[in-house]
Amino acid sequence: MRMVNPEQVPIGKLISQFYRLHQKIIAKELVPYDVGLGGQHFFLKMIVSKPGITQDQMTSEIKFDKATTARSVKLLEESGYIERKADPKDRRSSLLYPTAKALEFAPVLQEILSEINRKFTADLTEEETDQLVRLLQKISKNASDILEGES
Repeated sequence: MRMVNPEQVPIGKLISQFYRLHQKIIAKELVPYDVGLGGQHFFLKMIVSKPGITQDQMTSEIKFDKATTARSVKLLEESGYIERKADPKDRRSSLLYPTAKALEFAPVLQEILSEINRKFTADLTEEETDQLVRLLQKISKNASDILEGES
């Protein structure tokens, strides 16, 4: 039983609106920690979980553009959350590592993000939340497949 006609509901617009609201809420919560806009938390989490990752690897994995990645990495470095080390295999590239400050902050960041997710899904059952995640993953994969097909 389909209650919503997907041709009449702009899925991309709904996801975009949610994303912008999500980013505003995260930015507000992270102000006291000097981790701000531009998805810096995505990059920080990745560097903590994959020490020694490069900017190019993050750009590819997180699906942000190179300019956003560079800007976020620079801000995280200026805030003392990450440090760059020369890549011995490629002098043009830097390896990114979390600092002690980042490692100390990582559980706090995760709790903030988890609490935001709990608030967003407060009116959903566990099954609905699981289904929502699965559906969004499918939509994201379809979008990636479309882009890769155009290359």
